[in-house]
Amino acid sequence: MATILMDLPSAWDALDGVNLPRGYHVEITDGKIIMTPQGESRSDILLEAAPQIKKQLAGQGKLLTDVMIDFPSHLYGYAPDLTVVAPGSERNSRGRFEWHSLEAVIEVVSKSTRDNDFTKKFRMYAECAIPVYVIIDPSDDTCTIHSNPTRTGVYVDQEQIAFGEDLLLSLEGREIVVKTDGFPRSEG
Repeated sequence: MATILMDLPSAWDALDGVNLPRGYHVEITDGKIIMTPQGESRSDILLEAAPQIKKQLAGQGKLLTDVMIDFPSHLYGYAPDLTVVAPGSERNSRGRFEWHSLEAVIEVVSKSTRDNDFTKKFRMYAECAIPVYVIIDPSDDTCTIHSNPTRTGVYVDQEQIAFGEDLLLSLEGREIVVKTDGFPRSEG
């Protein structure tokens, strides 16, 4: 993967010097600051998935959790729940990774983030050619793997698996298998 360093304006610049409250996931969508309380299911899923991914990366890439990523628009600043950064990627002058360094993004959706995760992030991640976008939905105990992005804002391929099945992340030159049997199940 080629390293491209950009120095475009960042949506995150609007938050420089702002003291944000703990316990909230903060992102910028359509130029609006969105603060979402972090839920227990999200936390449990991330704590289950992250160590599995990190171990299998084995130094071939980097795993980030809730870390600001610079996207090619000053209206969007996302901090994905989990992000796999390609090996050899470099940070920009602000000390952040940019969209073109990402191999995979995993988002755990909640009632309050559904529209953003299924529509706006889906479109932005595809337009930015992020190879793999996974939406984990604890409300229906599924993971949806989107791959083969197009610059028109869609992913050509989609596969849905139930909690309990293996979640396969096909990265450049390697595959990561996430066991989902430990993910918390919805009530009902």
